[in-house]
Amino acid sequence: MPRKSYEGSATLPGIEETPRPRVRTPKAQPQFPVRGLIAIVTTAAVVLLGSLYAMYRLEQFLILDQRFALSEDEDRATLEISGVSHASRRSIERIFNDDAGRSILLLPLAGRRTALRSVDWIKDASVVRLWPNRVLVRISERTPVAFLALNSSKFALIDEDGVILPPAPDRFTLPVLAGVRPSDPLEQRRDRVHRMLRLTRDLGSQTAQISEIDVSDPDNLKVVQPCEGRMLTLFLGDRDFSLRYQNFVRNYAEIKRRLPDAATLDLRLEDRITVVE
Repeated sequence: MPRKSYEGSATLPGIEETPRPRVRTPKAQPQFPVRGLIAIVTTAAVVLLGSLYAMYRLEQFLILDQRFALSEDEDRATLEISGVSHASRRSIERIFNDDAGRSILLLPLAGRRTALRSVDWIKDASVVRLWPNRVLVRISERTPVAFLALNSSKFALIDEDGVILPPAPDRFTLPVLAGVRPSDPLEQRRDRVHRMLRLTRDLGSQTAQISEIDVSDPDNLKVVQPCEGRMLTLFLGDRDFSLRYQNFVRNYAEIKRRLPDAATLDLRLEDRITVVE
């Protein structure tokens, strides 16, 4: 076996040369000049303060200049109200009394909208600023769906939310809703009105024949209608109102022939109509 020659080498036999580790020279980090940083911060602060001051001056101008004030002169009124049929316009205007002569910038839109909702007949409202000095109020009124008997001689109107409305000069062709009292909680009134509306939607045009709807028993809605000179009470249950009513219409002539004095009819059974004594 030939011998290795180590002549001319600084490495002794049997000792391998260990590679030397490389030493990394740290790169010099760029230094941000302190003066530049101070200049940027100072400039930003000056710009911010200048913007705030400009906004303050603009706000004061909009508040104090009378060109932006809601007019108090009735001949040049800048409060415009639309959508009013039954609600009191005077009650609406009264809500904005404190705003007259003041800039419309100070007008609390949310607060005025909340106050408008408390006025009779108003369901919702929007209040919009129109520069330089106009305020537009759009009213959405409630729609009555039935009459509500307050006592033997006095009636009110009620809407789909169960809200009781004061009388109006209009002539409404609506049924009387029985089984709901003004003293009932609003949620209960709303629920019972919705039951009535489900019945009237199912009956469609046939509702015009009905004079009263009784919802006191949620499982058995009753209707009262005039028929050939007398008042009939019909038990319709809680579903299939149109089918049951049509069954009554088809068979009433025969019922009258057999039982001329029948005044209360139970229509809840599919195969028969029962006379209630």
